[in-house]
Amino acid sequence: MSEETPRAARILVAEDDDAMRALLVRTLMRAGYVVVEVEDGFELGDYLAMMRGQGGTLAPPDLIVSDVRMPGRTGLEALKRLREQGVSCPVLLLSAFADAETHEEARRLGARQLLDKPVDLDVLKAAVREAVQH
Repeated sequence: MSEETPRAARILVAEDDDAMRALLVRTLMRAGYVVVEVEDGFELGDYLAMMRGQGGTLAPPDLIVSDVRMPGRTGLEALKRLREQGVSCPVLLLSAFADAETHEEARRLGARQLLDKPVDLDVLKAAVREAVQH
């Protein structure tokens, strides 16, 4: 065969709840994505600081899926930092506590979507598919 298999999209999942993170990672891996996971906002901040273009060696992910409320750095703070650094990868945010103000802030910062928890896995997979295709 002369055609190369397309590279699977790399997704960074940031979620401080162990069970939720495991569910997200398993769901996305089964859908064919390469998944890198971090446990909280501290690790998310470290990952962002170590990305290429920011002085590090890690490749930026094709998509970030992040909880909004996490110890260390919130998903919104991470999104703001990404945009300030000029990183344009799409970001999907998840929250069990999102009010209208949080949704508006996510839109203003350029989040692809803010999905309410508990997230329907079919809705998540559709949102991920749409985000990585653009």
